[in-house]
Amino acid sequence: MAFSPSKETSRIIDIKYISSQKTFEVGEDITLQFSASEKILPQLYYSNGYGATLIKAFYENKVLTYKIPLSLSKKSGLVNWKLLYDTNSLSGHFNIIPQAKVKTMETYIGPPSINAGGTDFTMLVVIPTDEYDNPVKDSTEVTIRHQFLSKETHSKIVTNHLIAYQDIFSEEKTGRILMTSECLSTNSKEYDVNVMAATPENFTISAKRHHDYADGNQITSFSTSPLKDKYGNTVSDGTFVDFFITNKTGHILKSSGATIKGIATAKMIHPDYEEQWSVKAFVTGMAESNTITLNYKAVIKDFNIALSENNRSVTVGPLQSFMKQLIPDGLEVTLSVYKNNVLIKRFKKPSTNGIATFNLNGQFLKADTYQLKIEAAGLEKTITAKLL
Repeated sequence: MAFSPSKETSRIIDIKYISSQKTFEVGEDITLQFSASEKILPQLYYSNGYGATLIKAFYENKVLTYKIPLSLSKKSGLVNWKLLYDTNSLSGHFNIIPQAKVKTMETYIGPPSINAGGTDFTMLVVIPTDEYDNPVKDSTEVTIRHQFLSKETHSKIVTNHLIAYQDIFSEEKTGRILMTSECLSTNSKEYDVNVMAATPENFTISAKRHHDYADGNQITSFSTSPLKDKYGNTVSDGTFVDFFITNKTGHILKSSGATIKGIATAKMIHPDYEEQWSVKAFVTGMAESNTITLNYKAVIKDFNIALSENNRSVTVGPLQSFMKQLIPDGLEVTLSVYKNNVLIKRFKKPSTNGIATFNLNGQFLKADTYQLKIEAAGLEKTITAKLL
């Protein structure tokens, strides 16, 4: 008995895309429909800028219907689709556009402070979005309003690549710029930018002191003239000023202060010996002052030295200031011990009640003949060939 193979014929199902709409608004019900000669349920591949997914079909009266979920239809942008039926599946695309109304105004501004003078600026960036957080379509008009002192300015710009922005330049005066924006009858909050003084100009300094004696006790105060920029604006509080003091030997002292209402002050204790100071101030990298010279007169003309306890105790003083009063406590007195003009030991003591006492312990200096040199307030006295 013989059998002949049977030939299986494949059925051809005719599927056509019958939806004609190419543009939808976010949040709108979106359905894609296809005519199908027989009941089949291929899936629809759906892809947008947020990712891709598969959507199931609903078949009725020879029509395949694909309903796009709201979670997908609320995202604006280009959508590509493909019907997954055979190797020659249908494919296409459509656009979802933002709503023609604004729910929120995302606003960014910076920097929050700029310099006066008309060359510095801040940038206002506005992103109007609909209720689904989609930026409005390009070329949507945005109104920018800003106010500075007594001047109000309105300007119109349009969105481009999702945003609208404008550079807002400073004026020559200091103050605060208030800004707001509007799009499709929706307004943003109020924002502000501080206009600060520009780079300070060169300035002058002065010094104030109770007397010009080098007592190592009183304070000399340094002050700047009001620091202003070239437009006459007073610099911001807290602008740092450094005062550099150069003495007769070329050594440099430094004191600093920050401006309050444009004026910076700094202080320095008087030297404890005759001295001359050259003082100059700087706002680093921006401005500098004139140079002033201060002279300090010696307050101690002479002092006594007393030796006791086999020359092991050296008493210096009393040390008297310019009105014969005892010098304030803390004046440094130095005793240097030499042997054959070679320094053996050096001792330092602060004065107390005008007296400084040195006890030369035998553990440090064995019995021998030494030279002693005492220094106080810039004065020197030497005692030669003493046996300790």
